[in-house]
Amino acid sequence: MDITVTPWSASAAFPLLTTLTLVPLAAMIAILFSRSSTVALRFGFAGASLTLLLSVYLLTVFDSATPGIHLVEHVHFAGLSYRVGVDGTNILFIPLTAVLTLLALIYTLITRHVTDRLFIACLLGYETVLIGAFAALNVMQFWLWCVLELIPVALLTIHAGTGQNRRWVVVRLLQYWVSGLLMTLAGFLLLAFGLIDAEHALTFDWLTLKQNNAYLHDEVLIFILLFFGFAIRMPLFPFHGWLPVLAEQGTVASAVIFLVGLKLGIYAVIRFILPMVPGVAEQWAGFVVTLGLISIFYGALLALMQINIRRLLAFAVISQTGMLVIGTFCFNENGLEGSLLLSVAYGLAMAGMLFSVGLIYERCRTAYLPRLGGLFDTNGTLALLFLISALSTMVMPGTPGFDAAHLLVEGIIEEDGWLLAIAILVGNVMSAAFLLWAFQRIFMANPKRAKQPYNCAHHPVWKERFITVVICLLLIGTGFYTTPWLNFIDQDAAAIGKQFPMHGAQIPLNPPFSKGEASQPCTTDLSSPLCKRGARGDSNTDTKDDQHE
Repeated sequence: MDITVTPWSASAAFPLLTTLTLVPLAAMIAILFSRSSTVALRFGFAGASLTLLLSVYLLTVFDSATPGIHLVEHVHFAGLSYRVGVDGTNILFIPLTAVLTLLALIYTLITRHVTDRLFIACLLGYETVLIGAFAALNVMQFWLWCVLELIPVALLTIHAGTGQNRRWVVVRLLQYWVSGLLMTLAGFLLLAFGLIDAEHALTFDWLTLKQNNAYLHDEVLIFILLFFGFAIRMPLFPFHGWLPVLAEQGTVASAVIFLVGLKLGIYAVIRFILPMVPGVAEQWAGFVVTLGLISIFYGALLALMQINIRRLLAFAVISQTGMLVIGTFCFNENGLEGSLLLSVAYGLAMAGMLFSVGLIYERCRTAYLPRLGGLFDTNGTLALLFLISALSTMVMPGTPGFDAAHLLVEGIIEEDGWLLAIAILVGNVMSAAFLLWAFQRIFMANPKRAKQPYNCAHHPVWKERFITVVICLLLIGTGFYTTPWLNFIDQDAAAIGKQFPMHGAQIPLNPPFSKGEASQPCTTDLSSPLCKRGARGDSNTDTKDDQHE
């Protein structure tokens, strides 16, 4: 299937995606060469703020009504190819990265890292890597960004982590990630060299590989290498062993941006596996769904057993990953939309809980639940941040996770039936159990030790309130008005859903809710995302309905 490619000059005034990548990189270099921590912090905030403004500009110039790749920049130099672009699968991850980077810098104003130039530089470098990886449309370009990601993660863990075994954690991280990167590299090489027999020149360009994937050989091996490489990155059971120890020993500020990096694995599956080897992906769907189910319940059960709140949140991420993977392998529009939107919602909500837990650690110098308790009276702002963020991960109404989970469950019902959907919902109930239990033990239970004196000079309240207000407004605002965010992703999700040999060529005879019937449920349930999509009234929706019929 041909893909519409729109160059950057058609929408933006300058090469926007490259600029988004270079701005935090330039700020990082300026920080490293600055002689004062105050100047370094100013460079950091200037770079993060400008990146955020550019990401907002990105959303305004993105044409959500037209499927395909937009704002494309393509350069050939010395036999190498550089291509970047955005579509519905990656458009929301770039602004999310920019928002969390700026909030992480504000978090440094409250903690001891405010005078640490290397720490601030690593945060900006990490932002550069993530934006570059999400925008890459060359498989080797994407892989190189993933390799570079190891540098800020390792430096931040060793230099600014809170555990005593940080070097051992980095070694363990390298063992997992390097093996995943090697498998991914082998898969990408098989993709590129697979076209040579079809008289194509060697290329790593995603668009070329996608449009000529019918000539590929060893498709099963390509799927296995890429999927298991990305499964380590997500992380999915049983490739998750590095995440709990990294969460326990690392630093909260870097972990906040790292949450977006974890979603890079889900994005990579949608970008580099589903379009390249759709037939093999359908054949292996049962195996992948089984791993996803195990991941959901394994992560939830292990979270219930934790006494360290950071490890608890790490196992919560593992449980959430299982749900996202199952939605991705539904091979229909609802499942893909739900997975993408839920990935963004989970990233923002888990960042809110990590900020809350990190600031609690700064006060009490412990992350162990038995040593906490009774903190609601003196830390009401942090309690509110934790609670709103936790409710968002529980997909409660009024949060972005609600509509996203609604779509994901509908996609699962359409593909696998009610039994699997019920299992997903049971896993969500378990996540509500361990998160509310953690909230009760941290903020509501009787304290297990003497309360620490509250020093407003060391813990500036306005900065904590600013972080809380921003995250809560984003969660609640997008939760009550999800339609614009669905507009960004639904066209490309529908296009991906049509590419699968066993799914895209046929329409289910009895879907749970067909788009032609969306007007009937709207009379009783105005909060349904399907009703919202039917009520947009734009020509784009009408066109989709005509094509569907």
